[in-house]
Amino acid sequence: MDCKTAHDLLPLYFDGELDRATGREFEAHLDECADCRAALIELDALRRTLREDAPRYIAPETLRARIQKHTVTRDVPASSRLAPRRWLALAASWAIAFAAGGAMMTTWNHASNSGYAQSQLTRDLFVSHWRALAATSPVDVVSTDQHTVKPWFNGKLDFSPPVKDLAAQEFPLIGGRLDYIGGRSVAALVFHRNKHVINLFIWPVNEKDSNPAVDASIQGYNVIHWSEADMTFWAASDLNEKELMEFAQDFAAGETLKP
Repeated sequence: MDCKTAHDLLPLYFDGELDRATGREFEAHLDECADCRAALIELDALRRTLREDAPRYIAPETLRARIQKHTVTRDVPASSRLAPRRWLALAASWAIAFAAGGAMMTTWNHASNSGYAQSQLTRDLFVSHWRALAATSPVDVVSTDQHTVKPWFNGKLDFSPPVKDLAAQEFPLIGGRLDYIGGRSVAALVFHRNKHVINLFIWPVNEKDSNPAVDASIQGYNVIHWSEADMTFWAASDLNEKELMEFAQDFAAGETLKP
């Protein structure tokens, strides 16, 4: 898939309208193309900005009168006409979209230039987390039982990821899936905290053990990283930083299910 095709498919992927085969092809392109990954993040950031941060204005009566004056309705069936309030809502939403888009791009450029997005790996993690949320289901194996999730990875990866039960800590396991980070297959365990989804990405590394620490925070998403027993762990979520840190610490301290 080339960038032009990916660009055309981006809105469909964003809305979860691609079939599974095309979606996988699109995701494979994302793994190789930094520009398309950035476009996906920017689109999601715009959505969050419009939903959470965009200001709301009441249209003045003068605008209402001007819209009514210039709206041609005599040749349009009454059933197809937009009410004046609907025209005002559309005009306001267009204005908000342009304003929010500019604000989002400024925020993203500032974040990138200041080192806010610390690495390409961090970007990949954010994209992988988001595309899981956009998919029909964020898991390939649906189960709250670690004894079901862990064996599911057998034969699918060149390592055995640790799987832990955190239901007692109010981070219930909902399943797992295969994902792709940095050009390799990784394990992704999926947990919940209330209505928030936590994706925990795991793969083997040769690095010293480390305690959970915040790696990055972008547009309301947080990533926490730590290493243990020759494995690297990256927890990504829109859960607030404090609770995501609690999750990371609980997982790091939890009992590992034996193979």
